[in-house]
Formats: sequence, structure tokens, C-alpha cells
Amino acid sequence: MSDRTIEGQPSALPTMLKAALPVLPGVNLIPGVARKGSSLPDLTLHRKDVVIDRRHVAAYAEVCGFEPSQTLPFTYPHMLAFPLHMGIMTDASFPFPAIGTVHVGNSITRHRELAPTERLDVSATAVNLRPHPKGRVFDLVTTVTSDGETVWESTSNYLRIGKGEKGVQAEGEPFGLVTGTGAVWQLPGDLGRRYARVSGDHNPIHLYPLTAKAFGFPRQIAHGMWSKARCVAAMANRLPGSARVEVEFKKPIFLPGRVAFGSCVVQDGLDFSLTKPGDGAPHLLGRARRL
Repeated sequence: MSDRTIEGQPSALPTMLKAALPVLPGVNLIPGVARKGSSLPDLTLHRKDVVIDRRHVAAYAEVCGFEPSQTLPFTYPHMLAFPLHMGIMTDASFPFPAIGTVHVGNSITRHRELAPTERLDVSATAVNLRPHPKGRVFDLVTTVTSDGETVWESTSNYLRIGKGEKGVQAEGEPFGLVTGTGAVWQLPGDLGRRYARVSGDHNPIHLYPLTAKAFGFPRQIAHGMWSKARCVAAMANRLPGSARVEVEFKKPIFLPGRVAFGSCVVQDGLDFSLTKPGDGAPHLLGRARRL
């Protein structure tokens, strides 16, 4: 097992360039750039004693729709973990290119609310490579601790599209589609670039029509974790301090565009969704549950 600690705040753009190299024709044949293999590396990356930048929190809250608060937004620790995720997926031992790997789901467990004055330790590792009807899927697991206490955890599910395996069953309890519309949000064309500036996720599919077309999209699409954060922001005053919020990412959200947000109260929490206003096609399905 390999454990590494990353010092400071890693630079986002060089990391994204490193992520793009394995998918460039010709370049992907260079030793050390090509991605090969059939197993995930036994690698855990860490950030120690992370100091929260209040200005960064405010910028994140603004782009995701969170109201000002004395505690960190529910989804904010993902910002602290993203450099570790990219570090894992751009490591020479990782078997798949980061660009082209599809984020299909995310689950966050917040054990308690977090103050921006806390010093946090963040760790991430890739686990559980398994078959999927459309290829193979794996998990990036994040743990955040404060003074030795686990306060926040996340599991992001990523799909590497390829030869699928027939008979593979869907995982977990199925998500339901929330009928009815609570609000329709108009999303600007620069949303992906704005979120990229605060998140460090400069994946070309989120930035401009030209860069998105290079990867098969007619125009840029919203980040999945932005869509989750925006939904959580809309429900923030109804979430308890200890809660789990799970989502599945469905159809991409093209920018500029419109999405319909809906939510409903269930016995132990909330169900919610983002859909296309015209035909109700799902972009995101989710549920929030108290612990």
C-alpha cells in the first residue's frame, strides 16, 4: 500500500493537462502516459491540517446558490478532496484516463456541521472496480477528519465506458423521480467556467462549445457536483446537521439551459430531482436522509 501526503494547494491547470494527455492521439502511446492495466492502485493520498479559506467558501457558496452561513456548505469538503481525486486518476499506476471517465453518482455523509475555523485532514483512495452494463465502474472514497474525528465522508462512482457485462444488476435501492416542479432555474453559458474557477475542475467538456465538441458533446455541460450542490443549497434549511445525501447523475445538462428542480418530503427525509422542463427527462435523481 502506498500513502502519500500532498502539501499545500495543488495547481489545478497542470493537473488537468496531465489528465488530458492520455486521450490525445499519438501522445497516448508514450510510455508513462498511456493508461493500461486491469486493477486499481493501492494508493491513498492525503492533505493534512487544511486551513479553510473563507473567501473561497464564499465564492463556492455564491456559484452554487448557498446562503451565507456560519458553517461550511454541505458539499464544500468535496473542494478539498478534488485535488486528491485528480492526483489518483493522473497517477502513472491508474489504469484509466481521467478525461472520458464518467461521474455517475455521489453519496455524501455529514456527521455534523463544520465550522470554517476547523483544521481538517482529508484522504482519498480508489476502490471496488467492478463490472457495469456499460463497462466498468469504481469508487473514489473520501474521508475528512477534524482532530481525529470523522466528520464528513463521500463516495463518488465513476464509469469507464467499454465492453459491458450482461446480467449485471443495478446497485442499491432505486431512486424515484419526483413529479411536479418546485422551481425552474435558468443556467448561463459560463456556469461551467465559473464553477471550474472555484472547484479546479477544468475538464474541457464543461468550458466552451468548441472544447466540449472535441469530446462528443454539442456544447458544454454543467458539472455533476455543481448540480448536486445546487440542489442541496435549495434544501439546506431542511437538512439536519447529520445527514446523508445521495444522487445519481443521468442526462447531461447543456449550457446555457433550463432545469426544473423538484423535492418532496418522505418519511425519513427528502427525495429530489433535476429534470428537463419540457419532457421531464431526468438530469439528476437524489435523496436526503437523516442519520
